Amino acid sequence: MRLEMIAPSHRPVLLRESLEQLNVYPGATIVDCTVGMAGHAEAILERMAGRGRLIGLDRDEEALGHAGSRLGARFENFSLHHENFKNLPLILRRMEIEFLDGCLLDLGISSMQVDNPDRGFSFRHDGPLDMRMDQSTPATAADLVNNLSADRLGTILREYGEENSARAIADEIVRERRISRIRTTHQLANLVSRIRPPRRGQKLHPATKTFQALRLEVNQELGGLGQLLEEVIDLLAPAGRLVVISFHSLEDRIVKNVFRRFSGVCACFRPPELCICQCAEKGRFLSRRPMIPSAAEVDGNPRSRSAKLRVFEKMGMSQERQ
Repeated sequence: MRLEMIAPSHRPVLLRESLEQLNVYPGATIVDCTVGMAGHAEAILERMAGRGRLIGLDRDEEALGHAGSRLGARFENFSLHHENFKNLPLILRRMEIEFLDGCLLDLGISSMQVDNPDRGFSFRHDGPLDMRMDQSTPATAADLVNNLSADRLGTILREYGEENSARAIADEIVRERRISRIRTTHQLANLVSRIRPPRRGQKLHPATKTFQALRLEVNQELGGLGQLLEEVIDLLAPAGRLVVISFHSLEDRIVKNVFRRFSGVCACFRPPELCICQCAEKGRFLSRRPMIPSAAEVDGNPRSRSAKLRVFEKMGMSQERQ
């Protein structure tokens, strides 16, 4: 499917809230760690008014191509990098950038990825069971379901998908692949539906959690996330802000715990003498209750319904004197 066929469906989630919380201003240095189709990046550059710079990262080379065309038609003060956001500290060192005024991390997958059957992220259309954000990496979702043990598959579905029928689905996958290799999204979705037939009134497709879990595993989306957040906080200039949009309870838990710890609040909920979370007050957790999309946004973009936005602000001089 051509990129131009799917680009129009893209809608950046929590756009207004992201811009307000990043506190973008002309002359700022801002990183968009998951630039995707450049919806957030375009709005950030508009607020910069030609001054400052935006550094955009993405694992998806196809998305970067679209982002470059979209931004290049209007702006010059940006650079794009085909990189995993976990490599951000290395990229900034290469660019000789010491501090950031803001950093945005949108952990969701883009409409372009979901709507393209060839990418294998969704069961709405049949396609190869791929799910790789970076297609230069070797392991696909098909590799996982056809090669991992039932024990390992069950663990992935239970931990990353919070799937109650994890072991039964894993066992069915193993039985099915003995007959023939599981190659497509519809094969897997139909298999899951046999174990978990849809109930009347059920909104989510029975395979939703299974697909979510496999996507997280294929792309190693949770591994190293906490460490990256800690590194970004260290890279923020005084009063700089880190804004994170998550779509999964496990992601949100990691974000919340890191932000708590670096605002000097215990995240392991033990007595002070037993605390093991190594609290260090480096700023303020500005969104202990996450911001969520409005009813109007969810109406216009149902994929935004599970989004949660949290904000951390680096300690500035005015805070240090208090």
